[in-house]
Amino acid sequence: MSAPRRRIALAMTGASGVQYGLRLLECLIEADVHVYLMLSQPARVVIGMETDLSLPGRPAELARTLSALYGAAPGQLEVFGEQQWTAPVASGSGAPEAMAICPCTTGTLSAVAVGASRSLIERAADVMLKERRKLIVVLRETPLSEIHLENMLRLTRMGAVMMPANPGFYHRPQRLEDLVDFMVARVLDHLAVPQTLLPPWGDEPGQGD
Repeated sequence: MSAPRRRIALAMTGASGVQYGLRLLECLIEADVHVYLMLSQPARVVIGMETDLSLPGRPAELARTLSALYGAAPGQLEVFGEQQWTAPVASGSGAPEAMAICPCTTGTLSAVAVGASRSLIERAADVMLKERRKLIVVLRETPLSEIHLENMLRLTRMGAVMMPANPGFYHRPQRLEDLVDFMVARVLDHLAVPQTLLPPWGDEPGQGD
């Protein structure tokens, strides 16, 4: 009997940088992870602005569209609406092992930091914190105000991992996709999902010669 798929939640909010979230989704599906996906309405707007994708509005149709786009197995990708409170991610008894908010707006950061739980994304993040499971926040904002920094510190103290979208350049990126992959690789590392997008430091060809 094969082992069950790992279950990881991915939320995308209305910050710039939807390429990070979409690439992360692609990599999670390739890694045979069962993905619970949540998109805020602002995230859908930004996806239309920053990509050529035209996504349907209904969760079931969106799941079919993205499953076909990224080659997901039947049932591997589940999409939930913002107010779908019966979703597994809304309860500790059905929670996945980890969650990434990628990209994350400062508004979502604030709501999660104070436990607002006004949407399924916010509630799912709250569940991760209360269940002591991994929550990764890929914040996309600059400059950062004192409010943002305080909210980041508050969530860090609760156990969340703050991972601002700050790609590195030591791997000498040649394309925009290389910068996206840098961040996605770091998120995958923290999710303990095997990845080949970026070698560990010290394993780059020619390093140490």
